[in-house]
Amino acid sequence: MSSGLPLLVLMGVSGAGKSTVGALLAERLGSPFLEGDALHPAANVRKMRAGVPLTDIDRRDWLAALAQRLEDAVRTGRGLVVACSALKRAYRDMLREHAPGVLFVHLSGSPALLEERLARRHDHFMPPSLLDSQLATLEPLAPDEHGFSVSIEQRPLEIVEEIVRRTGIS
Repeated sequence: MSSGLPLLVLMGVSGAGKSTVGALLAERLGSPFLEGDALHPAANVRKMRAGVPLTDIDRRDWLAALAQRLEDAVRTGRGLVVACSALKRAYRDMLREHAPGVLFVHLSGSPALLEERLARRHDHFMPPSLLDSQLATLEPLAPDEHGFSVSIEQRPLEIVEEIVRRTGIS
């Protein structure tokens, strides 16, 4: 982690609650919050809206922008909580190159729960039809990665408290 506030990436597929939990966690820690989806180029958003999964090439500039924000947070010591799918190890490795101490928290749940959440969500460009492709792409955290998984089968504030407890940050 940086010498200041922690650097955390809340990762997982669409519908896992990254944005909700991330905003609550950032508030709890007094840290800035970055909604990773806000950095997607317009072309990526159009593809996702149309139900077309993103490729690694599509994600390259988006990941570079996220990595730069993490690097800036390391340099300034201000900390950062980021909501970002970070589905593949290669994506997380790229983020780690710019912020070596970043901690990944995988918000995970059953496909049925994720489908239920996505069916209720009407304010996001990511259609429920892309869940299967995201689940197929997801590479869970490996034992040698700095991070852990948290079940989304609890309320957002309970998830925040579990993250705070497991990291020892406050």
